[in-house]
Amino acid sequence: MSGFFTTSDPLDKIIKETFSDKKVLEIKHILTGWTNIVMEVTTDKGAYFFRFPRNPFWSKMIVKDAAVCNFVDGKTSYYTPQMKLYYDDKKRPFSVHKKIEGYTLGDRIYHLSHTALMGVAYDTAKFIKELSGIDLSDAPKIVKYPLSDFLHELDYEHYKEHIDTDHEYIKSTEMDKLVHGDLNLGNILLDEKDHVVGIIDFCFAGTGNPNMDVARIVSRPAPKDFEDAFLSYFDNMSEIKRMKTAWQHIDNGYAEHIREKFPEINLNQL
Repeated sequence: MSGFFTTSDPLDKIIKETFSDKKVLEIKHILTGWTNIVMEVTTDKGAYFFRFPRNPFWSKMIVKDAAVCNFVDGKTSYYTPQMKLYYDDKKRPFSVHKKIEGYTLGDRIYHLSHTALMGVAYDTAKFIKELSGIDLSDAPKIVKYPLSDFLHELDYEHYKEHIDTDHEYIKSTEMDKLVHGDLNLGNILLDEKDHVVGIIDFCFAGTGNPNMDVARIVSRPAPKDFEDAFLSYFDNMSEIKRMKTAWQHIDNGYAEHIREKFPEINLNQL
């Protein structure tokens, strides 16, 4: 699979053709999408997100994203997108899902009360444990793609300097558990009462060590009382600390790639 999209493609036309049964009222480009060109589309039947992969690697991974979302749907206490996968006339994949109303934890975390932070810490830990406890015996093969293999391919596909030691460690600690793989603050959604309502963006998902998800949460800045409460639900802090460092290397490497190739993307959330 080699097809991918650029902002010069007729994305508005593709969106309107995909939604031929709906009246498109507004199309808004979301400038924080690292891996995909993200468009928020408001219609007479609700709001949706379209995700158009930025390169061949993410074209392959958006297929996995849809498969994991649909496999996980209904298996945790939290909403996950019901993802539909489409192909344009050039056989390029893109996905569509209904908008989950709410706010990202990344946008809200420094505005939450102590009580709300404690609740979010509990809910996030609960999601990780529920996700890693899902029975994978009937999961499609693509859902069981190892996180270590994904990160290795991501690194060698995009980075100028590779982090082999981190790859070896991640591989050595891997388990046959389902992990989100990119459980950063921007992929956790809160409702109007600041409760965790949903989890999005499963492009990185696959099998691995649940502590990779734990470490991902704390790999970007957050209030200390939130981090302390969240980490209190887990053991093996030395493993989590090393994985946290790995995630920071991964973020920095991909951010360098984004700055070079896609300067229009907003990296303020990093």
